[in-house]
Amino acid sequence: MVRATLILLLAVVGCTPKASTITNYSEEVKQTEMAFAQMAQRKGVSEAFLFYAAEDAVLLRNNQLIKGKAAIKAYFDEHAATYQGIELQWMPDKIEVAASGDLAYTYGSYQLINHASGQTTEGIFHTVWKRQSDGQWRFVWD
Repeated sequence: MVRATLILLLAVVGCTPKASTITNYSEEVKQTEMAFAQMAQRKGVSEAFLFYAAEDAVLLRNNQLIKGKAAIKAYFDEHAATYQGIELQWMPDKIEVAASGDLAYTYGSYQLINHASGQTTEGIFHTVWKRQSDGQWRFVWD
């Protein structure tokens, strides 16, 4: 009986990631989110979104779903003039990672600053991240 209980306990413990592992996953996602935001500042919104999008990513823009990286590129190409002179800033308020370490979500506030018009729009973002086969985090929903 004791041996069976010990084996069961080891199996359960082995299936549950340690708190430090979840913390590491959260830090990975946080660093990815921050690098994404920094790239948007340095290289522009379009380039950053294309770089951090998974091949099967989906964007919700103007009440439409834009599905797949090729469609996202086409969207940004079509709306290139809209994104000229735009500065996008954001920081996640919440990061939650699945125990499996392969999915995560973030949400927080953003500011979209149009330097041409001087107009600033504020809102809330929600991003779903998926670990890719190469270990990198890419968004699958934004």
